[in-house]
Amino acid sequence: MDYKKICTVVVVCFSLVTYVSSNASTTEVGYDSNKSKLLSYIISKQLSENHYTHKPINDSFSEDTFKQYIKQVDPQKRYFIQQDLDALSPYAKTLDDEMTSGHIVFPNVAEEIIKQRTTQILGFLDEIEKVTIDFQSKELLEVDPEKLSFSTTVDELKQRWLKTVTYQVVSRYLDLVDINKVKVEAAIAPENKSDADLRKEAKEKVLKSNREVLGRILKREKSDVVERYFTAVARAFDPHSSFMAPTQKEDFDIHMRGSLEGIGAVLQEEDGFIKVMRIIPGGAAYRQKKLHASDTILMVAQSNEEPVDITDMPIRDAVQLIRGPKGSEVRLTVKTAEGKISIIPIIRDVVQLEETFVKSAVLTNKTNEKFAYLKIPSFYRDFEQTKNGGSGRNVTDDVIKALDEFKSEKTQGLIIDLRNNGGGALVDAVKIAGLFIETGPIVQIKTNDQKAEVLYDYDKSIYYDGAIVVLINRFSASASEILAGALQDYNRAVIIGSDHSYGKGTVQTLINLDTKLPFFSVNMTKYKPLGHLKVTTQKFYRVNGESTQRKGIVSDIILPDRFQYAETGEQYMENSMPWDTIDPVDFDMWKDHFNLNTLKATSSSRVKNDDDFLQIEKDANESKKRLEHTLIAIDIDSVKKARESVKDESANTGSPHRIETSGLSKEDEAKEYTKEEQQQLMVDRLQEDPYVIESLSVLDDFS
Repeated sequence: MDYKKICTVVVVCFSLVTYVSSNASTTEVGYDSNKSKLLSYIISKQLSENHYTHKPINDSFSEDTFKQYIKQVDPQKRYFIQQDLDALSPYAKTLDDEMTSGHIVFPNVAEEIIKQRTTQILGFLDEIEKVTIDFQSKELLEVDPEKLSFSTTVDELKQRWLKTVTYQVVSRYLDLVDINKVKVEAAIAPENKSDADLRKEAKEKVLKSNREVLGRILKREKSDVVERYFTAVARAFDPHSSFMAPTQKEDFDIHMRGSLEGIGAVLQEEDGFIKVMRIIPGGAAYRQKKLHASDTILMVAQSNEEPVDITDMPIRDAVQLIRGPKGSEVRLTVKTAEGKISIIPIIRDVVQLEETFVKSAVLTNKTNEKFAYLKIPSFYRDFEQTKNGGSGRNVTDDVIKALDEFKSEKTQGLIIDLRNNGGGALVDAVKIAGLFIETGPIVQIKTNDQKAEVLYDYDKSIYYDGAIVVLINRFSASASEILAGALQDYNRAVIIGSDHSYGKGTVQTLINLDTKLPFFSVNMTKYKPLGHLKVTTQKFYRVNGESTQRKGIVSDIILPDRFQYAETGEQYMENSMPWDTIDPVDFDMWKDHFNLNTLKATSSSRVKNDDDFLQIEKDANESKKRLEHTLIAIDIDSVKKARESVKDESANTGSPHRIETSGLSKEDEAKEYTKEEQQQLMVDRLQEDPYVIESLSVLDDFS
């Protein structure tokens, strides 16, 4: 036994107890500085010990945390000026010392500066209220914060806010013009409002919205500040590690389930914004088909109410605004990954379970040959029901059932649609891959002790031995990448779709910090609950030894994609873990081979002359221009022209160009079709989906 090591731990723990007990709590209600000292010690220890990288708490960590926190509290560079950053810069080398000592200073100092600037900015708004907004201003506004520097003076900060508010007022005025016109035409409003009235109303609403945002900052409590800081600490390790403070059970469940009842979306706070990480199959947003992964929610409005700006709002507060009773409407102002801003109305609903399950259909090509289609929305498994030998529904059984039904149809090939599949149960990705090969390894998992485990398919049964195309996009992630990667490595299927999948090749573990108190710290139990730490502990590798992290799965046949120029995927996330390789494992390639070069050439020949794909390519190029040209004119004519351009583009873009169309729309569900009619509607939509049509053509080329 290493008694020296034990003595060292005891000394550290006793020092912590002494330090915590000798420092009085602040007077703020709900905040206890002693608890933050304890948390800092436990979090730093758990991260360095359990994270996959075992990154040390040192100066490099300190610099990463500093950058993360600054970006988190001022993502749009509207509060700090360069002088503030210069004053805070010494902390960039000392945050590791703060964490290990438990004496957290930096976030509180930064918060005081933010609040001082916020008070100044409220003064700016008071001045703006007294002047007339120039609707013909020739100023330009940079809307990409990555291209902005922090203001060098208070006056420069003031001018930045003036330009921002001017653009907001012009945009709100145009909204009010449209609303007023509709009301007059529908005889809802007794008389048309004057232009002066609309301009005044737009200005009042914008100032009110900004004051509410600034007011939230001034009311922010120290407990919120420190908790947010600990998330920045965790994300200095990687973007999927985070601190989850003890909140109400309802909020905690949102983190644990990763889903949000009401609209059916997974949300995450990222650099001060609320971002959509995933759309839940079967939810309201899934069926409505306008909200998508990678969208940023800027404002939230209840039906017939003014929108609330949720920038810099804690996720639990944003969630409370978005959620609501079934049947009620919420209106989200959203910025897409392509740079478009639009208002999306969603009728809240519960998740329709049937929409989350495997869908299957028999499709025909131009020569009336039959092909099997299998949509896997997620890798679901009812773990609760399967405990102690019970039976619960799972995706593998549903896939087997669909494959059995295809046998009587004498199909010529199979499409496995994994678009927008965000993952799920790893065991099912392994099992489903095994349905298409005899036996062999499917995936390797490397843990934080650097040992690699190989997961095998031992079942010699082959449920389908025909040609396979796997359809992916940039939102196919995690377990879906494992399935696609395995079938690609075995040369069992041709992967078609976006240039790459999402690239999430890591696994997170949830650590209950209450269980990590120093072993003799009886007096510290009063600080429970401490919260949870989500830590990245494992990494996926393909059987060929390549990680799925960052690169994802690269399609064999790349098709035009409206998101092809958008920064969507793991490789664009700050501090994301790198792509690397380990030793491959032995496996037997599939016995029937195809000529990939021939398939690629014939597909390319078709796609370059296809009207749908030409439109998609055009849309992608328009999105690229919008993403590149982020310096916008704020005069009314320019803003109006930009809005009309977006409207025209949206009107010319059909749903097949946006997402897969295998689910029923809300309108179709309301018509109460029979199951047979619903199935036919799904088939009709799939037969119009350009990606499915091209998949059928590629399968036809196999023979």
